[in-house]
Amino acid sequence: MTQPMPRAHRVAGALIGSAVGDALGAPFEFGPPGLFTARFPFPARGLATEMCGGGSPGREPGEFTDDTQMALLLATSLIERGGLDEADVFARFRAWAQAEPPDIGNQTRAVLGSGLPWHTAAVVHFARSRHAAGNGSLMRTTPAAIRFAREGRHATMDAARRISALTHGDPSTGEGCAVFHELVRVALDGGDPLAAVPKTLELVAPTHRRRWATVLAPDWTPDQATETNGAVWPTLGSALWALRHGRDFAEALRLVIDLGGDTDTVAAVTGGLAGAVFGVAGIPMRWTSVVHGRVPGHADRLWQLADLHHLAALLDGSTDDPYEAPETRRLEPREVADGVWAADLDGARHSSTDFAVVSLCRTGTRFLHDVQRFAYLTDDDANSELDAVLADVLDDIEALRADGKQVLVHCFAGQSRTGLVLRAWLRRSEGLSAAAATDIVGRRWPHLSLWNDSFTHALERVH
Repeated sequence: MTQPMPRAHRVAGALIGSAVGDALGAPFEFGPPGLFTARFPFPARGLATEMCGGGSPGREPGEFTDDTQMALLLATSLIERGGLDEADVFARFRAWAQAEPPDIGNQTRAVLGSGLPWHTAAVVHFARSRHAAGNGSLMRTTPAAIRFAREGRHATMDAARRISALTHGDPSTGEGCAVFHELVRVALDGGDPLAAVPKTLELVAPTHRRRWATVLAPDWTPDQATETNGAVWPTLGSALWALRHGRDFAEALRLVIDLGGDTDTVAAVTGGLAGAVFGVAGIPMRWTSVVHGRVPGHADRLWQLADLHHLAALLDGSTDDPYEAPETRRLEPREVADGVWAADLDGARHSSTDFAVVSLCRTGTRFLHDVQRFAYLTDDDANSELDAVLADVLDDIEALRADGKQVLVHCFAGQSRTGLVLRAWLRRSEGLSAAAATDIVGRRWPHLSLWNDSFTHALERVH
């Protein structure tokens, strides 16, 4: 029986999905349509993945841009101030801009550098320029969509407008953020955001409703846009278009990045919404595992996957401290199948850095290995996306082995989750039955645990 997706999976999926989209799209920013699939016609799962880095300025693979930097500033303000303090958010944005981030939108730079107070800077800029409907407030708003989702439709849409107005004086931009907030709220509650569009449009200000209804319509396509996708309307319209036509998170992201233009922002917005729909377990682990970055003005902190997981939980109301992994038995790695090894957490942490590590549990800090991938798998029967996660792990192991890497698989104790993956690998690579694979793993890895019935059933479904 399929388990309903836990809300925590959707919350983490929204925040991490937005950062993943940002980092994935950044190398293709301002490029022509089709560049992504021309470079990656098939999923790249080995040592070199679609998280390729580069672009201008040159970024590391998985490094996020100003989209996520501003989102993190917003998120930390919401948490530390216990809600929305517009003056505090603006002050953080301004300090960030003064640190000269390598990429910052022209409008955002102008507003934050104006020297005017938080409640007038964007208004004055819009009155002077009449050009304020960029996507720069939409790109950063996913943390606020998570934070205010539990407070209901009106509260989350109101917060979206207020946060957008800090840098974008055109009310139509705030309406786009309000729509995004509401669709994320619906998705976090387990609903269908696409089905929620008509009711959401009823809450859009009447003077802006018709234009938003056009780009959010089921038959709208990005080639119908009347502006570049640096504007707010085609950015959100493209995100919904990709969600309608993409079968999963990866396909939705591939669709929007292939549009070209402002690829990091359109992918960040799409990733936030798609992550809330498909959950963090639906995001390929080769993408989530490498997402990282620093925030100018706060460069002493390196944000990585574990930090984003914790931040997402705090935004949704958790009061837990960051996870610190306790010590384990430190089981030494043992080869169980050709080139596929097993260990527990500390055995893997202290293993040769020549291994490509697949972590099936939380580890706290990352290992020193060049290749470490994190699968979102819990040691219980609540893995709503178990088959998809298992397939993702097996596909990556296959690709890493094809690249000549020895692969080390581990979970906390090296028992249940590790045993599932080892047995599933033998089923796939050697065509064994579930019983035969279990027998071999049990003899080669005596720490195997068989208590989890959901894992047993999943193993039977592996081809």
